[in-house]
Amino acid sequence: MIIKVLLGDDHKIMRQGLRALLEKEPDIEVIGEAEDGRMTVRLAEELSPDVVIMDICMPDLNGIEATHQITARLPAVKVVALSMYSDIRFVLSIMKAGASGYLLKDCACDELAQAIRAVTINRTYLSPSIADTMIKDYIHQLQKDDLSVFSVLTAREREVLQLLAEGKTIKEIAAQLYISVKTIETHRQQIMNKLNIHTLPELTKYAVREGLTSL
Repeated sequence: MIIKVLLGDDHKIMRQGLRALLEKEPDIEVIGEAEDGRMTVRLAEELSPDVVIMDICMPDLNGIEATHQITARLPAVKVVALSMYSDIRFVLSIMKAGASGYLLKDCACDELAQAIRAVTINRTYLSPSIADTMIKDYIHQLQKDDLSVFSVLTAREREVLQLLAEGKTIKEIAAQLYISVKTIETHRQQIMNKLNIHTLPELTKYAVREGLTSL
């Protein structure tokens, strides 16, 4: 199968370089070039490429808007962004617009060819540096928004919650943890206040849902 590719970039020398590199690939054929976003959309409609290589910053119509129009009108066409920008905002914007891949312009030709082949089989392709940035950003956001039992409760409170959920009495927990009954009662009250859960059955359900114990 020959993969038909349309190049969208406002720099002629960039398009020529991409064409020369991609035409060395036996299964890839460049069927057109566009110098701005609006022309890229028009040629995509006329030529029906399998993949559009899309620059983000182009005159008349930027690559993000062009991507949105192409993927809305031609859902079978895949878009791979090829940009000089590694800023996560650009990545997320064009991926939300419907792009299936994002590469930096300093990538090697074999990586571009790999991305083209990947998106044609409905996979998402990101440059390793972009993927690394996105993962770190995602983890950072999770840490900010984390409301799991491991961030809401202390280690001791989680321990007490698990034992309560497993049916242990206050006295049994106190004996097992070598602390006073009063301390366990305080922990139980703090757990309920933090979680806004005030019955043992609901605490048990929460502990199971959060993976502290099993039924």
